[in-house]
Amino acid sequence: MIRLPDACGVLREYAPRTEPAVPAAGSPPLVSRTVFSAAHVVADPFADTTPDGPAAVDWDATLAFRRHLWSHGLGVAEAMDTAQRGMGLDWAAAAELIRRSAAEAAACGGRIACGVGTDQLTGPASRLDEVRAAYEEQLAVVEEAGAQAIVMASRATAALARSPEDYLELYGHLLRQASEPVILHWLGPMFDPALTGYWGSEDLDAATETFLAVIAEHPDKVDGVKISLLDAGREVALRRRLPGGVRCYTGDDFNYPELIAGEDPAAGGRFSHALLGIFDPLAPLAAEAVRVLDTGDPAGFRKLLDPTVELSRHLFQAPTRYYKTGVVFLAWLAGHQEHFAMVGGMQSARSLPHLARAYELADSLGLFPDPALAEARMRQLLAVHGVAA
Repeated sequence: MIRLPDACGVLREYAPRTEPAVPAAGSPPLVSRTVFSAAHVVADPFADTTPDGPAAVDWDATLAFRRHLWSHGLGVAEAMDTAQRGMGLDWAAAAELIRRSAAEAAACGGRIACGVGTDQLTGPASRLDEVRAAYEEQLAVVEEAGAQAIVMASRATAALARSPEDYLELYGHLLRQASEPVILHWLGPMFDPALTGYWGSEDLDAATETFLAVIAEHPDKVDGVKISLLDAGREVALRRRLPGGVRCYTGDDFNYPELIAGEDPAAGGRFSHALLGIFDPLAPLAAEAVRVLDTGDPAGFRKLLDPTVELSRHLFQAPTRYYKTGVVFLAWLAGHQEHFAMVGGMQSARSLPHLARAYELADSLGLFPDPALAEARMRQLLAVHGVAA
């Protein structure tokens, strides 16, 4: 038994699992859905850094985690929000991450797509052409690395764009420049409050029309769209309006099982592919579930994936942008890294009761390859906080 603090700070006993339940790597490739995991970065715990200083990354451990994701058949969505873009990972480190991960993907045959943003603009931009130039610089880095581009929502764009026409002009220019079809990224303000009003309006219906107009003008340059609004109904309505051949990649970490499973064939049979931060800790189980879906068994898929939603909703609870802390915490418990440290010191962004509940939920799902190691590390964290074993 282990004593865990609940939300009221009261210690209660929990009996950890003794055996894992996740499948081993090396299964057949995924067929029916394209699935990306947005991957976290592993910090260098021995670097003498400050929260607002340059990011220090443990490259070996970071790349090893990407090989773990590829081994289960998932693609890697690199240098995204999960990798702490704009929350500890600066552009210099992100560019190096893109180059290293793309080279690793080429070496092992893994699928990779990388975030293109404007975060090298460390001060406020004064004109949209500065934002466009920043996007162009990052697009060149991703394409030169041989990776697919994910054109990310940009804080600088949100701050300067005054109308839907500004978005249409900026994105149209970038899409014309892209050498291959890209993934367009719509991250809601629950993930980053600085993105409020993206696509030219705080009215999501009006914003959706602008978003769809960008795609309609350049359907040959849009592989798909990543929607992270935590609103299943809105995503379903939007994906029904996408041009043929343009994928919807769900980024909804609250409702992903139903969105990936899709609609009844009688209703059109539309479904979402996936580009999800929660698939970082869920990779083995998520891959197994999609393989069940590949056999034509949506009920079996839901049976495997539905029980994970409670953990995901816990990790992504408000303030949602701090979900990365729980993701990295679970990677440490699972043995993917030797420490619980994050770039920017973000390991302090969640409380001990929050982390204890994350451990309990993940353990109950059988996510830890070595439950005894996970329990020992949970005890270490509890001891640091003054909880006697």
